[in-house]
Amino acid sequence: MTVVQDRSVRRVPATAVAGTCAVLLAAGMASSSRVGPVDLPLGQLVTAVWERVTVGLEPLTLQERLVTEHRIPRILLAAVIGAVLAVAGCVLQALTRNPLADPSILGGTSGASLGAVAMIVAGASGPLSVTAAAFVGAGCGFAATLALAWRGGGVSPLRLVLAGIAVSYLLSALTSMVVFRADDDRRLRSALFWQLGSVADASWGSLFVPSVLMIAGVVVLMLRARRLDALSYGDLTATALGVSPQRLRAEMFVITSLLTGAAVALAGGIGFVALVVPHAVRLLAGPRHSSLVPLAALAGAAFLVWADLVGRVVAPPSEVPLGVVTALVGAPIFALLIAGRMRDELA
Repeated sequence: MTVVQDRSVRRVPATAVAGTCAVLLAAGMASSSRVGPVDLPLGQLVTAVWERVTVGLEPLTLQERLVTEHRIPRILLAAVIGAVLAVAGCVLQALTRNPLADPSILGGTSGASLGAVAMIVAGASGPLSVTAAAFVGAGCGFAATLALAWRGGGVSPLRLVLAGIAVSYLLSALTSMVVFRADDDRRLRSALFWQLGSVADASWGSLFVPSVLMIAGVVVLMLRARRLDALSYGDLTATALGVSPQRLRAEMFVITSLLTGAAVALAGGIGFVALVVPHAVRLLAGPRHSSLVPLAALAGAAFLVWADLVGRVVAPPSEVPLGVVTALVGAPIFALLIAGRMRDELA
């Protein structure tokens, strides 16, 4: 009975899933670009954005400036970060063969937050320095988790999750200590931003280079989809198929650390995207990474764009932090997914 249900779910065509996610993403971006105290006709909005991106012309009116210089970069940043986090979750779950693996559980998000917050409190709040510190912190978090979970020449899924939880709690405690010792109100507010998550400070200047780097990393991960499929069958099978498990894990952990660090540096700690989105897409489209990775990127982008929109409109004029929205939405969805899995296993 379980097998029949799994097959029926996985027969959903990848094109149908992609089309649905694309429609949701387009609807979310269109709605988010129109929601707010300033509204522009759709034709005027498209023209202003096109001229800003392709020609570099500055918007003529105040309404155009508010929409194109603040709202549009915010939407694009939410889409990029949602895609990055979802893909990072897919890759980590494949590398560890653990469906609970994601950057936050394995210490990556907590390490990136610690690095970024330490830089901010120290006064070096430039985008490059914060991104570099977040990248180093994410790598150290992943490395600490792997070192703690490594036993007998290998890592078991249970040890990896337990080690990740321990490292995450430790790094979160250190981050709280750094924030507590901040003696400047402005730096304190900036540090709290990284812990709650937000894309409110997005701009064209801060968006372009990091987004290109993150998109390039996602493309590299997509090109490794077949190797990730081989690794999901175990190290022995992957080796027989010509894939080096150690080399692939090292390469993927470095890229995932870079993606996680850049995402946290730009938007703070945002949870549940890397955990929930891969699960949902895997249930619909199946486990093949050649389709799972791009579909998860598309679904993650749509999910975070809508989450940001909800955070903006649910309690006006203030905004609910993006990390709070993803947790409030992602936790019930994840609980439903777990309940559905348990029903299938008991059936």
